[in-house]
Amino acid sequence: MLNSKIVVYAYVCGDILHRGHLLALRNAKKFGDFLIVGVLTDEAIMEKKNRPIVSFVERLELVEALGFVDVAVPQHTYTPWENIKNLKPDILMESTNHDEELIKKSREAMREIGGKVLVSPYFPDQSSTKIKNKIKKNE
Repeated sequence: MLNSKIVVYAYVCGDILHRGHLLALRNAKKFGDFLIVGVLTDEAIMEKKNRPIVSFVERLELVEALGFVDVAVPQHTYTPWENIKNLKPDILMESTNHDEELIKKSREAMREIGGKVLVSPYFPDQSSTKIKNKIKKNE
């Protein structure tokens, strides 16, 4: 905990920032006093998805520039567990688009440090993949 403030950890790929990112991160900030956002490195993203279009350095800078984000940090794995063990937030934000096994393991990791997991809604109409596909189709 940071000076008895409630610390929230959320994480994003952040490739092509869109309204879904804003909604999820604003929502995360409402649950605490200090919001740390893990931005997945290219290697972390490629554990599950294609290489991002926007460079890691740019994505980190863009996320940190959001007024409600207190600090953005690199996340070197697709899962947040390494960062939460090091940062020890009070709350970890997960999303309904993550599979049950990932959320279960996140809950176990947070229990180990005395924190909890909150699951927020995923905004399926807001997706970097959908934006990329739209661009490809020239819509």
